[in-house]
Amino acid sequence: MAENTVTLLGVGDVGPLHEPMSAYSELAKPVLAAADIRFGQVERVYSDSGLLQVHSGGSHSRVKPHMASVFTDCGFDVVSLASNHAMDWGEDALLDTVALLRDKGMHVIGAGKNLREAREPAIVEKNGVKVAFLAYCSILNAGYAAAHDKTGIAPLRAHTYYEPFDYQAGVPPRVVTVPYEEDLAGLIEDVTAAKKAADVVVLSLHWGIHFIPRLIADYQVTIANAAFKAGADLILGHHAHTPKAIGVHQGKVCFYSLSNFIMSSIAKSPEKAAVFEKRYGVTLDPDYPHLSYGADAKRSLIAKAVIANDGVKRVSFLPVLIDKRLRPEVLRRGDVRFDEAVRFMEWVSEDFDHNFKIEGDEVLVTCSK
Repeated sequence: MAENTVTLLGVGDVGPLHEPMSAYSELAKPVLAAADIRFGQVERVYSDSGLLQVHSGGSHSRVKPHMASVFTDCGFDVVSLASNHAMDWGEDALLDTVALLRDKGMHVIGAGKNLREAREPAIVEKNGVKVAFLAYCSILNAGYAAAHDKTGIAPLRAHTYYEPFDYQAGVPPRVVTVPYEEDLAGLIEDVTAAKKAADVVVLSLHWGIHFIPRLIADYQVTIANAAFKAGADLILGHHAHTPKAIGVHQGKVCFYSLSNFIMSSIAKSPEKAAVFEKRYGVTLDPDYPHLSYGADAKRSLIAKAVIANDGVKRVSFLPVLIDKRLRPEVLRRGDVRFDEAVRFMEWVSEDFDHNFKIEGDEVLVTCSK
């Protein structure tokens, strides 16, 4: 790689529940090792402390500290703790996780002992190029957001309204989502400041509607456009546990969901599986009992960006398929699974401006206009 460029690889959710940890990265590690900067999303907290919050998503969100070895195994340089589960066990468990990952040499973004710390960027310099990373979460239970004097997550919340569009009784309403003004203003302020301190700004956003592949909330598009207008150069989205659209806005690329990367979950009982499938309109894959987020949860991708002092020069993605041992496998051109993965990404991206071109084992992303 030329001296004045860096290669960034970004992945989605990481946080397996089942050991051994060392096995998960076996297939992807050589690919990740070739990058200058590696980014991942932290989906659990790693602590022996804390109290389970009454409205948390469940006890699965806290795991033993030694299980954070999955992040060092992958060689992550920057990780985001801005997730919907990061405060499930309260402030102590979150701060334990921040300290643990920093002790392992990683930059931690999106969470902290107060709002200022949660919104603080990580600025990574490699080969003379400075890249700023910021992280926010739109999926927050009450009390999870950081405040002036309160530990928590960098918030980017949205209001939800239900708008009738037909005079007939019983017709489903249109769902309207609008970002909180104060949260969006904070993001714009942070992006503007980070752009002055670095060559490129990368946003990590934990947002959207989980499990349903093609469904994008309108607040996400609003935020993406506002962030790019403020100076952000690339958006890495996650939370949905399935790949979602890749859209080009203002000439810049937004990955609405990178899906799972290294995850495992508690297997659902037949009763819970039936409720899940009815609620979300997706099916579960019986071959993946511990990836119980829907049949498309095994699909994944790695975002790749080549970055220089004057901006992002090239954006692409590497199609990934998670195997039955829950190891992400980077697919290669010529593999029928590679072609199927590209077709899937075309399908989920239909409503967004994009153009995909296969170059080697990568899929180049540009605007179609």
